Amino acid sequence: MEQWNIWFDRDLWIAIGIVVVATAAIYTVLRALVGIVHKRLTTWSKGQDGNWQHFVAVVIGRTNRTLLLAFSLLLALRLPDLPGSWQAALSHTWFVALALQIALWVDTGVRLWSRSLVVGKHGGSYNPVMTTIISIMVLIVVWSVMLLSILANLGVDITALVASLGVGGIAVALAVQTVLSDVFASLSIGVDKPFEIGDFVVFGEVAGSIEHIGLKTTRIRSLSGEQVVCANADLLRQIVHNYKRMDTRRIVFKFGISYDTPSDKVRQVSERVGEIIRATPKTQFDRAHFLGFDESQLTFEVVYIVQSSDYNQYMDIQQEINLQLLDALRELDVRFALPRRDLRLVGERMPTLKVAGLPQQAEPEADDQEQRLPRFN
Repeated sequence: MEQWNIWFDRDLWIAIGIVVVATAAIYTVLRALVGIVHKRLTTWSKGQDGNWQHFVAVVIGRTNRTLLLAFSLLLALRLPDLPGSWQAALSHTWFVALALQIALWVDTGVRLWSRSLVVGKHGGSYNPVMTTIISIMVLIVVWSVMLLSILANLGVDITALVASLGVGGIAVALAVQTVLSDVFASLSIGVDKPFEIGDFVVFGEVAGSIEHIGLKTTRIRSLSGEQVVCANADLLRQIVHNYKRMDTRRIVFKFGISYDTPSDKVRQVSERVGEIIRATPKTQFDRAHFLGFDESQLTFEVVYIVQSSDYNQYMDIQQEINLQLLDALRELDVRFALPRRDLRLVGERMPTLKVAGLPQQAEPEADDQEQRLPRFN
């Protein structure tokens, strides 16, 4: 009967009524305060997604209603007199609810921060790989610390749990070491930035523009049109030439003139080449020298700087220089060198060809034949 009499205890029902009314009142007040703060901050940050008011407004908007109700109930339970065991249980509940809400706020803040970096104010991409990896790592740490803190607060021995998680983590890392190497390589790409989306790169036999940098692979659109997928770890082992970051181009080209060219005209060739390059827009002349004697030509080496990284513009400039160089050499009456070979017959005698049906000429004397022996160049 005593067990049933407790349900008819007037003081118990009064305490329960006070807790319910207080919970509803506190919840209403808290909801109103959170709503007012969120609305004010949203109004102040309207049209300014990157300022701190917008950031705080989004974080506050993530306040969980269930946890807010739990906070209200915990506050209301402080009004009546409760046994000591109840007070201990309430303290644990306070910690669990507060830890969950803080984790939700931090989770929202990290996601908002990563999104603000990936999509900047001007809509451009900003280091998506590094941002994604860091945000994932921070979220894992936050939720892991929250879970372990709750378990420790509830009296669970987390030492063995942490040790087992460490051993399990090592086993998983060994099993997926290839994937992890690509992930850490992508983190290295995000930190060091050897290339970014839109850069034109050349490595090995691949040449193309970077389309996507992921956690495991990088995708490149080649010049022939196909998409080349390369693992990040393999890509970092290559020597990568990034032409997008080239401000200027240093151009070196050679040409050859005939050995029959007089020395005074050879000197004039270097001067004319310098005049041509100086008169060409967006170029800076460096040098033009008579380099040396090759097998069938007098070789010149020309060096100049193109004040642009655009490849098509460089080809237009080189074409104009070549055309003007062709005209200048014609004005100087200087010929470009052609491949040349000197042939000498063994014995200095031409072989006699006898063709059936044709009259044969008498063989000339040896001295006369040697005088008329042709030379081939």
